[in-house]
Amino acid sequence: MKQPKNPEALRPIAFECGYTEHPNGSVLVSFGQTKVLCTVMVEEGVPNFLQGSNKGWLTAEYSMLPGATIVRKKRRTISGENDGRTVEIQRFIGRSLRACIDLEALGEYTLLVDCDVLQADGGTRTAAISGAYLALKLAIDDMLEKGLIKDNPLVRNIAAVSVGKINGELILDLCFAEDSRADVDLNVVMDEKGNYIELQGTGEETVYSRDDLDRMLDLAETGIRQILEEQERSFEKNRRSYEKHW
Repeated sequence: MKQPKNPEALRPIAFECGYTEHPNGSVLVSFGQTKVLCTVMVEEGVPNFLQGSNKGWLTAEYSMLPGATIVRKKRRTISGENDGRTVEIQRFIGRSLRACIDLEALGEYTLLVDCDVLQADGGTRTAAISGAYLALKLAIDDMLEKGLIKDNPLVRNIAAVSVGKINGELILDLCFAEDSRADVDLNVVMDEKGNYIELQGTGEETVYSRDDLDRMLDLAETGIRQILEEQERSFEKNRRSYEKHW
């Protein structure tokens, strides 16, 4: 029988670097039963509004595989358009990742980030950001190795986690069952210095106090620091494996 987790603990998390071969950076990230494949590919050139600026760009896409949820989700190619939730999450991921990179130091390259949810059990957007950041770090490492850029444009490490409140109790890193009955749901993106990049907080047919918010932010910071540590361990493990291979 599955044992319930500590409400103030993360679900088991894992980052599998180099999960697919062709992207400049790829990571399979798992937060409990939520699994997201995050890839970053580098293209020479930038959108029209940045041409001639010697400044790069980063854009993100997010989607769910049809079998990621209990009820099959139609493919975007069939439905013909993104739903509002998908657009919101894509923008959330893109903004968060652009906050951690110096686009001028990147030069005129575009970083294309794709986050595909293989299995959804709550916290897909926060898992996607945490995995996509590591995939971005791998892609930048690849660009440096190939001589496409001279200096590392990453200026901070980032990770994300969800926090909720259920019947007065704070819960870190909510699964779907917890998220669906949460009175308050908060998504937090932070860097390694404790700075906030993005906060998304909503009361579900209720309100929350300033004290509630402060307590949720403290709990989120505790979780994010653990995620940042796991990202770094996975990155260094991948680097050692690469060096050993060659």
